[in-house]
Amino acid sequence: MFLLVIVHPEGSDRKHERANKVTQATTTQPRAVTVGEGLAVLIANAGPLEQSAQFERGAGGAEANVAVVLAQLEVSAAWLSRVGDDGFGRYLVGELSAKGVDVAAVAVDPTRPTGLYVKERGAGSGAANDLAADASRMHYYRTGSAASALSTADLADRAVLLDSADLIHFTGITPALSASARELTRALLTRPRHGLVSFDLNYRPAVWGSRISEAADELDAHVRGADVVFLGADEAEEIFGTGDPAALRALFPEPAQLIVKNDKHSVTGFDGSCAIEVPALTLAITERIGAGDAFAGGYLGALLHGADLRTRLRYGHLCAAAALTATGDSAKLPSAQDIRRLAMLPDEIWATLPYPAALDETISA
Repeated sequence: MFLLVIVHPEGSDRKHERANKVTQATTTQPRAVTVGEGLAVLIANAGPLEQSAQFERGAGGAEANVAVVLAQLEVSAAWLSRVGDDGFGRYLVGELSAKGVDVAAVAVDPTRPTGLYVKERGAGSGAANDLAADASRMHYYRTGSAASALSTADLADRAVLLDSADLIHFTGITPALSASARELTRALLTRPRHGLVSFDLNYRPAVWGSRISEAADELDAHVRGADVVFLGADEAEEIFGTGDPAALRALFPEPAQLIVKNDKHSVTGFDGSCAIEVPALTLAITERIGAGDAFAGGYLGALLHGADLRTRLRYGHLCAAAALTATGDSAKLPSAQDIRRLAMLPDEIWATLPYPAALDETISA
């Protein structure tokens, strides 16, 4: 079970007293902690961005998205991050808190803004600058953000939280934010282990920016230093030279669990000497953004519930399907009962399972 934390705003006379204000702590420690930047999202109407007169507000950021999925899977989760002392920061903290995520480890920075990105969505109209109907493009406004100031000091301040967690999760976006954020992620890999460390490659060249020459070596070291690793075959091909699951396993034998997402078709999971490939569900894609985070959250949630490898991969697919058929970054999952039921189906039924029609309770073993 998770504990809902309500964040109370401070009085204006205390607004800028210190850069690292932290919301009140919970009495029980979360089982999972995700570490990284959350962003306010402005979602454009479908079509060329310049023609969008209105934008829907949302909450995003890879690690924040994973925390939301874990909370829905009844895994108590905390988000460790930094936001600006602004409306977007208060919105992010409030959104995650309302979704059951412990936000006590979120620091408020009075001098740096909350990260922001604009999501452009295609309408497939063929008009100039329009994207395909199921395509999206992100425009980041995160340079100098509050989360780019993440550092090892943020870990020292939350040592009890980290030491008590069964799982710490972060992505390759976090070390790309800044040199200090990279030092933080390196420290997460080298500090004494009290639980598992999970890492999702999430290679984003635009975020690395002028530090792009460092990316390959840094991400290689992060993959080798984690216990559970998620790789997209396309991004692994780009940065490591191969997207083949067997070749990636040979290249990276260190993680106990290595999960290779073979684009939209299947996922191959390695757990020690065990290897399983599980096909994705059949569905009509609304957009792809956030699906990888949902998959990671589903897999990790099942892992923390003690599920076997096949079930973990199926949980990942089910959570990703919820994201692929929605427009927001943060997946709204089916009920825990539906996920458990579908994850237990025989292979021959799973292989042809359509989503969301699969939620019809007449589909069973």
